[in-house]
Amino acid sequence: MQRPTWFLDETTSLGRENTDPEHVAHYDAKEDAGAASEIAALRKVFPAGSSDVVDLGAGTGQFALLAAEQWENVTAVDPSPVMLRVLREKAEAAGSSLHIVEAGYLTYERPSESVDLVYSRYALHHLPDFWKAIALARIRAMLRPGGILRLWDVVYHFPLESAIERIEHWCSTGYADEEGGWTRADLEEHVRDEHSTFTWLLEPMLTEAGFAIEEAGYGDDGIFAKYLLRAV
Repeated sequence: MQRPTWFLDETTSLGRENTDPEHVAHYDAKEDAGAASEIAALRKVFPAGSSDVVDLGAGTGQFALLAAEQWENVTAVDPSPVMLRVLREKAEAAGSSLHIVEAGYLTYERPSESVDLVYSRYALHHLPDFWKAIALARIRAMLRPGGILRLWDVVYHFPLESAIERIEHWCSTGYADEEGGWTRADLEEHVRDEHSTFTWLLEPMLTEAGFAIEEAGYGDDGIFAKYLLRAV
């Protein structure tokens, strides 16, 4: 489909952790997706079998590779060639049936109402809020009625007046370089250069896009949120 010249190029807002080969090489060591527990929870909604599953912003495939062992039709979608290079190597080594597509929230194409489950973890924040809303509407269009969007992200769950204090506290929890986790510099870069938003902005977008919020969980620090969303 021909896109307007004002359309966002997602590859320009991916973040260094998704485009720098050195960062990507250490991504799995720094970030554990908790994929096994996520799949166990989602199997209560969609038992193992023929469900169509899409992992948007799949990265190195921590969730998608395990999901492909449970459901027949799993597609991992990511706009970062560097991330996908790692994912393809892992999929080949595992002999996985996973489908891998280089695309993003705004460019991945599926027929309307053809997907049962969309999974997205720590990826939507790469889009500015206008484009988050567009992305959510596109996800809703590809889901069958009653389908599920499982959404995790850095989403700020606190009042505006406490934002400076809360963000400074979060940044202070970063690891030292030699400890191997997300450093203060990484967290500062996220706040400064990426597009995490507030729950009181994101949640109206979710309902406007056509989702019912069935579950919403927030981190004690007010930094993270996860949702189980039903297409209505």
